[in-house]
Amino acid sequence: MTGTERLRDFAASLHCAFKEGEPLCAYTTFHIGGPAELMLFPSDGEMFRALIAFCTEQDVRFFVLGKGSNLLISDDGLHGAVICTERMQQCRRVSDLEMRCDAGAPLVKLCRMACEDGLRGLEFAYGVPGSVGGAVYMNAGAYGGEMRDVLQSVSAANTKGEITEMPADTLSLGYRSSVFQQQELFILSATVRLSPDAPDAIRGRMEDFLSRRKDKQPLNFPSAGSAFKRPEGHFAGALIEQCGLKGFAVGGAQVSEKHAGFIVNRGGATAQDVLNLIETIRNTVLRETGVLLEPEVKYIT
Repeated sequence: MTGTERLRDFAASLHCAFKEGEPLCAYTTFHIGGPAELMLFPSDGEMFRALIAFCTEQDVRFFVLGKGSNLLISDDGLHGAVICTERMQQCRRVSDLEMRCDAGAPLVKLCRMACEDGLRGLEFAYGVPGSVGGAVYMNAGAYGGEMRDVLQSVSAANTKGEITEMPADTLSLGYRSSVFQQQELFILSATVRLSPDAPDAIRGRMEDFLSRRKDKQPLNFPSAGSAFKRPEGHFAGALIEQCGLKGFAVGGAQVSEKHAGFIVNRGGATAQDVLNLIETIRNTVLRETGVLLEPEVKYIT
């Protein structure tokens, strides 16, 4: 019996849902990705922790997947296990100003709950398609706000399944970066600290930011959000458009005609299409402007 087969049986013993050969294109906002050898769906942090520990013990390669909003997954899919946090969605108020949310909860869910409870600070994140765990992992930000502005602490597990509570000031939160990108630590839940305000005022700011997203971003096509990080002193989309690449396509992948900072899946795009398009964009922008763009989308093989 292989390690993956033992993991499948272990998951069954935990009453953890699993699927074999599941197409990952259904779990990414790009709608791209081959099959997962074994896909696991823990329902809570304890089950998640146990699966990580078992994978480590059995030397089974694993990847943790949230809402797949910043990912490009290989056309060949992923070997080993994919641990999907989509069923870990509990959110609760833990004090007057603090809310605790499982890693798999949609960020928009946390934003709405905070609004209903009269807590401001997360308006910038309304409409961001990721999970709470993914938002912490990337230190997601928009419209002048970032997760580090509101994050209080994170509960995380190491590869042995040991859980630790990590204060926000220990997480090395920077522009689209965190300690979780450098160390083998896996987010179970996060606590945010917010400020009181009238729900109607909060809702008004949320709707304003959402309206701006709809006006500027190509939400009518699958994408992984901004394709490139913001280069110092420039805007990636402006540089790409300046180089005449707006609307340029490779296979089913295209530089958005609405916002050149986005690569969209116009239908049937493969991961290789996207990779080839990224390389063309980077080479062209470097040659014509001297600026080397750094991809923001994470390629997973």
